[in-house]
Amino acid sequence: MAINHMIKMAMLNRKPSPRYFYIAPYLKQAKLIAWDYFKHYARPIQGIKFNESELFAELLNGAKIWLFGADNPEAGRGTYADGVVLDEYAQIKPEVYGEIIRPALSDRNGWTLFMGTPKGQNQLYDIYNKALQMMQDGNPDWWCGLYRADETSVIPEEELAQLKTLLNESTYRQEFLCDFTAAADNVLITIDQVINACNKKFNPNEIMGSPRIIGVDPARFGDDRSVILRREGLVAYEPKIFTKIDNMTLVGRLTQEIDDFNPDAVFVDAGRGEGVIDRCRQLGYNVIEVNFGGVASKQNHYVNKRAEMWDLMREWITAGGSLPDNRDLKSDLVTPTYDYDPSNRIRLESKEKIKERLGKSPDIADALALTFAFPVKRKSMITEKKEFANGKKEYDPFSSIEQKNQINPVSGRF
Repeated sequence: MAINHMIKMAMLNRKPSPRYFYIAPYLKQAKLIAWDYFKHYARPIQGIKFNESELFAELLNGAKIWLFGADNPEAGRGTYADGVVLDEYAQIKPEVYGEIIRPALSDRNGWTLFMGTPKGQNQLYDIYNKALQMMQDGNPDWWCGLYRADETSVIPEEELAQLKTLLNESTYRQEFLCDFTAAADNVLITIDQVINACNKKFNPNEIMGSPRIIGVDPARFGDDRSVILRREGLVAYEPKIFTKIDNMTLVGRLTQEIDDFNPDAVFVDAGRGEGVIDRCRQLGYNVIEVNFGGVASKQNHYVNKRAEMWDLMREWITAGGSLPDNRDLKSDLVTPTYDYDPSNRIRLESKEKIKERLGKSPDIADALALTFAFPVKRKSMITEKKEFANGKKEYDPFSSIEQKNQINPVSGRF
């Protein structure tokens, strides 16, 4: 992709003597990775010349594409550049870009493509998150993409399965799942746990009678997302995500979800959801406010309610929970780190720190975590038990489900 992009841009460039550079950590590495590809894809271009000793290709319009190694950065000092590819950027010294590449790009308003395989939270991780933040801010000059081997079909599933058995967990997650946290031991939920949950599927009969819960995370800041997420027992459904939405509009969307889903409980983050909670109650909807910073049910084990909910969500995922294959949700789930306070209680990285680190909050995962705020039972089961206790009828634990919650064979909905 990078090589073909450079060739395309070089051909279309109408400036005098365009220059492009493909840079790897070492010159030998750049030659091994890219030179044969350059010759393969550029050879059909009329009039192109290849200089084997200097490792550059020259087009008829005077454009040159060079292969460089970051091990000799001084070779590129003082020139100009229309475009640069920095391959395996995590292994290139930061000053190469800051002191040499970036000034060279300024002369011609050039571009840079940073790429590589995650190797912990380093400069590749930083530039990736910078790009994410810029894209979310609507800056058209930035773009980023993350492509996991299990999502692209470039590597056959059989080969991935074999690799997973041969490699240790962290290596596989890093090299094939693009997990920046693979080398860290303080990530609460790992990417492989999330992927396994995305691969689990249940039919309606298997979750019949499970409690239905809605989690709502209203936007805390102007650029955050408001999220409504349904969960039914072991199944979490595709989240409803809204940006730049006011509280009253969110209330309208939420009450519609409640009417459609008929949940047994609705949990709303009280941090920025006071208006949503009050208006829902005015309309006669029973919603439960949850304070993320409040006291956990197990005070001796968790610093606050949010840490408890996230850990319960982790247990649910590892116990067989099914997640929708939503890229943003998967990214959110593997974001927070954790540690322990002086009392040896689990402490989750705060939303504010995550936003400062990544430029966004894990709003979608927080909405799912809210569905674990408190234990929930099916309302129909509770009603039947009360009637039996009052002597009104003989109790049948399955009658309410069979009679009141018939399955639609087409939609699979109750």
